[in-house]
Amino acid sequence: MIDVNVSIGTWPFRNLPCADMDVLLPKLGHHGIESVWLGNLEGLFHKDIAGVNARLADQCAMVNGVEALAFGSVNLTLPNWEEDVRRCDEIHGMRGIRLHPNYHGYTLDDPKFKVLLQNAAERNLIVQLAVTMEDERMMHPLMRVEHVDTTPLVEVLAGIPNARVMLLNAFRAIRGKAIDALVDTGQVDYDIAWLEGTSGIESIRKQIPVEHLLLGTHSPLFYYESSLLKLSESPLSDTELEAITTNNARALLA
Repeated sequence: MIDVNVSIGTWPFRNLPCADMDVLLPKLGHHGIESVWLGNLEGLFHKDIAGVNARLADQCAMVNGVEALAFGSVNLTLPNWEEDVRRCDEIHGMRGIRLHPNYHGYTLDDPKFKVLLQNAAERNLIVQLAVTMEDERMMHPLMRVEHVDTTPLVEVLAGIPNARVMLLNAFRAIRGKAIDALVDTGQVDYDIAWLEGTSGIESIRKQIPVEHLLLGTHSPLFYYESSLLKLSESPLSDTELEAITTNNARALLA
């Protein structure tokens, strides 16, 4: 299985179990995860994004057992962010980047966001956009962070037909017609980490085709067993299960 939503690094507001990569990845491997798409939580808060991404790439290169694919951070509010995209691609050989607009302080109708998607599409980089990182009930009172408003994404993608965006932790914030509009683009994928309620996958696939759903655990901020349980509590055929856990991620990498 491939887990597309894993992070390392320090979370400032609480101690995370298994936050160390040397502990977390073997535990995921024990549950059948063979590959993870890995970001660094420091990319949400540090200004030295180049240093954050270099450390992430070095750590992924030293992993044994579970494969770790680095997804670098990009902060559009910092000067020369285009150079960070270039380094992720040309220096570190990353397959994608991870964005946190709500933590970095910009919206998806910012012209720089469209430029980034165009740049990423030209470089064949997957763009992961984290809609939410933490349940608002867990947030520090001085650090209230709203969900990312994905409404502008539909219009932005219309002008970049070869861009692919994956929304992480989306289903607490995006529902109903908002999902329908994104699905109609055919360019957006989703991880299952924030599906809530029983038979979550069975419910959401009524709106989202199975080929756009991927296994993501949001580890270590979430217990990884939660997402793995979602795979067994919904009635999925072997083909659907393999698509969500493996084949859809492989198709994006290809």
